[in-house]
Amino acid sequence: MSSFKNKNVLITGGASGIGLLMGKKSLRRGADKLIIWDVDESALASVKNELTDQGYTVITNVVDVSDHKDVLKSAEKVIEEHGPVDILFNNAGIVAGKNFDEQNMEEIKRTMDINSLGLMYVARAFLPAMQEKGSGHIINIASAAGLTPNPGMTVYAASKWAAVGWSESLNLELRKNKASVKVLTVMPSYIDTGMFEGVTAPLLMPLLDTDAITNKILDAVESGKDRLREPFMVKLTPFIRGVLPAKLYDFVAGKIFGVYDSMSTFKGRKMEDS
Repeated sequence: MSSFKNKNVLITGGASGIGLLMGKKSLRRGADKLIIWDVDESALASVKNELTDQGYTVITNVVDVSDHKDVLKSAEKVIEEHGPVDILFNNAGIVAGKNFDEQNMEEIKRTMDINSLGLMYVARAFLPAMQEKGSGHIINIASAAGLTPNPGMTVYAASKWAAVGWSESLNLELRKNKASVKVLTVMPSYIDTGMFEGVTAPLLMPLLDTDAITNKILDAVESGKDRLREPFMVKLTPFIRGVLPAKLYDFVAGKIFGVYDSMSTFKGRKMEDS
């Protein structure tokens, strides 16, 4: 179990969307310092002004999580000036809602770099200090797209499959080594933000409310959960894929639940940070 009270909390991609919401709620739950990493300098300045005016301690840094040198340098500065990070939200992510043959090489690379490697770079940069302190919590915001194929988001799905596999393996590795660092893997379906504007929610999987899902994420941190899948049908996805033959699963997911057509109406914001 982890408490937010008097903790250093760092959130990547934290200047907007659910990252910003999780940051604000971490402060309300008693966090001592909120450190926000993002690539949007103007959004960082606005958020810092808003929260410091409310009496909170907020540190902002322009950091590109896909650049491992930038991550290491920025992490060293954070640890030197503020001490180890207690709770790390690996939240930064992007999506290009296009068919694979419509994506250029840079879009493919950037999606994989931010959504997969970025999580690993950031966790690797802060994990040693957590281990030395003997406590810490890493929350990796993956996706239900890491549990099932989905046309129209091939590279995004690939990046999230990688994120889920790495995050859950890291959790097992740390437990096996009796480390005092917890890992939470978060796998939500579509969240009602501009990142996935225009998507058609699959049957029994409505768009997730930002306030509700961020509350559930923070509650999962405090209760020490290993994974969070939302909504309920996402919890069943691994089981359904495991028991059904591939063609039957594709029929159920595609024709009955409409998962495979959910991106056909996607608008979003091009290569938008989450």
